[in-house]
Amino acid sequence: MTIKSLFSKNDFEHILSLYQLGTIISYEPISDGTVQTNYLFTTEQGKFVFRYYENRAYLSVMFEIEVLRFLHKEEFPSPVPIPSSKIDYVGTFNNKPYVIFHFLEGASLAKYQDGHQKQLIHLAAQLQKLTVGFQPKHTPYRWNYSPDLCRQLAQEKAVELGTNEAQEKLNWLIKQLKLLELPDALPRAICHCDFHESNVFFQGDKLSALLDFDDANYTYSTFDLVCLIEGWAWHYPEEELDLAKAAEVVALYRQHRSLSPLEQHHFIDVYKLSILIDCLWFFARGSGDDFYEYKKIKYLNSLGREQFKSALFQ
Repeated sequence: MTIKSLFSKNDFEHILSLYQLGTIISYEPISDGTVQTNYLFTTEQGKFVFRYYENRAYLSVMFEIEVLRFLHKEEFPSPVPIPSSKIDYVGTFNNKPYVIFHFLEGASLAKYQDGHQKQLIHLAAQLQKLTVGFQPKHTPYRWNYSPDLCRQLAQEKAVELGTNEAQEKLNWLIKQLKLLELPDALPRAICHCDFHESNVFFQGDKLSALLDFDDANYTYSTFDLVCLIEGWAWHYPEEELDLAKAAEVVALYRQHRSLSPLEQHHFIDVYKLSILIDCLWFFARGSGDDFYEYKKIKYLNSLGREQFKSALFQ
């Protein structure tokens, strides 16, 4: 990772004057991660992580801290934020927010074995089980994945690009959003939404922490299950889902969190929503009916709700 913001010892001394963590001894940038700037620093009291949010507003970071404080109380293995002497968890430096976390032992793995995958699926299910219905005060300041948000962001992307291809994609995306069936009664929870290997720590073969809640939001509780299936059963540029592998992921998830008949019935809708949201990040890719997300939606439509449901929920 390229460190987007550089910090000097004087900067850290100024920041740490607001905390009771002792005198700084050393500091170094952390290479993992792609968006925010992270530093590991050591004081007389131990090791800590400084996270500087390059593209998050203060109130959006507050949502993340509310989630992490709740998870800490529930003994969920995740980063633990540290308050300053003023009991503020989120500080600002050069008009951008930052948070200091306790250092977590562990390391990410370049390649998972079956046992590692099972532990991550279990942890994701535990996250949704703990947070079903938990809606932090600062939820409105986060991008909470929904059809309305997807439509809004797609319209902004189309205006930004200003091309005929972008307008065609927008028209297609709005049509697909209108076809989704996502009733208000469908459970919502905190979903992590980014199970990249760098965000999962292991100590030996045991999963020790889930990191980086930068993309976490309050959305349909099966959204993380979609993310897990995407990671192991549907890889770019393949155009068809490996239904057998997807069913394995679902079965492992259900060992730790049961899914209601309503969630099972509308899982295909949540899956399509996730594809449409992915479309936002690659809005300039492809044209007309020749782009990856179009083909994925077309494939799911060819299966239909009942065939998809029976294949995954055996």
